[in-house]
Amino acid sequence: MRKLEEMSTNTLPTALAEIVDDFQALTEPDRLQLLLEFSRGLPELPERLKDHPELLEQVVECQSPLFLTIESEKNPDGGARAYRLFFKAPQEAPTTRGFAGVLHEGLDGLTAQEILAVPDDMPELLGLTRAITPLRMRGMTAMLGRIKRKVAAASRLEN
Repeated sequence: MRKLEEMSTNTLPTALAEIVDDFQALTEPDRLQLLLEFSRGLPELPERLKDHPELLEQVVECQSPLFLTIESEKNPDGGARAYRLFFKAPQEAPTTRGFAGVLHEGLDGLTAQEILAVPDDMPELLGLTRAITPLRMRGMTAMLGRIKRKVAAASRLEN
């Protein structure tokens, strides 16, 4: 495992790099507070998904029940398709919701190429490995991995 100081945000999409920079600028207790703020900012599912749980996939590696799905939308300028991320996590699971909020804010609306380029160990960049249990960190990594797999599969179908 690389040390936080050795990890770079240069390869991250701009919004995600800014989020990581915000986390890295804080002390550990303040990082947990920021994660809590992201949990509060996670958008609710749109109505079209609320009544259709079969459209969501559970990330079983997460300790709390977390479900997600992606949708793609055409670029009006004819460029690469953008991917929208949707999450369902209980209010009483702030760590899980917080990381979903980070991924939503950092990746929602990006292209497949941008999302797939995010390093698999990106959750470590948040500097939470000592504050959060290894099991929760694995859930965070699994959440990112699930998003990347779904985006890769969808982009292959669309090309």
